[in-house]
This record gives sequence, structure tokens and C-alpha cells, in this order.
Amino acid sequence: MATDTNQIIKNAEIRMDSAITYLDDELARIRAGKANPKILDGVRVSYYGAMTPLANVASINTPDAKTLLITPWERKIIKDIEKAILNSDVGITPEINGEVIRLGIPPLTEERRRDLARQSRQEAENAKISVRNARREVIEALRRSVKDGVPEDVEKDAEEKIQKIHDRFIRKIDELYAAKEKEIMTV
Repeated sequence: MATDTNQIIKNAEIRMDSAITYLDDELARIRAGKANPKILDGVRVSYYGAMTPLANVASINTPDAKTLLITPWERKIIKDIEKAILNSDVGITPEINGEVIRLGIPPLTEERRRDLARQSRQEAENAKISVRNARREVIEALRRSVKDGVPEDVEKDAEEKIQKIHDRFIRKIDELYAAKEKEIMTV
């Protein structure tokens, strides 16, 4: 029976960890004034009739802190890439330069920085909700297990354990958010 509670806790920990991974990816996509290839992760290019991630049809490099350089694998799709970037929510106008596309990362205005910080806070809050939901489901499962014969002290110990795991993940979310907010607000 103790192994059942351990398995329930392990499954919740896996879910909480995936919330952290998702948050990390989402925060990486939020532009903070520096060139970061991850801001293009959501861009899809029409490639032989299929919507394909930009990273699958071109190489993306950062020659300096304010520039992204996109080199398509096939020269003929350069216009498709430009169109995909313009239609995305990246908010940067691409500049075609021969066989490459340059994205100059403009400096952020104070208002835009606040908006990005607010967006980051919302992503962090969504991750916290996922972690809390995982904890709540474990606690409900543990309480049901008492009715199935698990001793109450085992259930209480498992609740304490999941609470500690929960608190650790919430701290990690706060740390990720604080780091991203600092990155965004640094001029």
C-alpha cells in the first residue's frame, strides 16, 4: 500500500516537473530585448503544403545580441519564411539580405517591458495552477485510499511529502519568473 502512495506521489511529481518545463519554454519565447532563437519557435512556414516549424526548414543563428540570422535550407522558401514571420506574433519585420533573413531586435519600450513582464507573470501563474492541481488530485487520491484500507498515518505522511514537493516546485516557478522579469526589465 505504501508503494501505491509512493507511485501516486511520483506521478504528481512528474506532472509538476512538466509544468516547470512548459513554463521554461514559454518564458524563453517571450522576447526580452536580446536576440533569442526561441522567440521563433511558434513560427510555422508553409513548406510543400504542410505547416512546418521554422527551425525545420532553416538554421537560426544569433551573430550578435540584437540580431537573428535565418538561413533557409532551400533558397526558394525565403519568401514563405518572411510571410510566416510577418503573420506571426513575433512583432519584428524581417529583412531579406540575399540568401538570408535578418531580424533586428528593436529595443523595448517601457510599456512593452511591462506588458512582457505581465505576460511572464501570467505564464508563471498558469504553471502554479498546474502544480496546485496535481497536489490537489494526489490529496484526493490519498483520502480515497484511506477508505480502501491505507492507514491514516501513511496517508498523512504522504500528504506532508506532497506538500513539500509542491512547495519546492512553487519556489522554482517563482525563481524562473523573477529571472525572466529581471531580464525583461533590464535596459
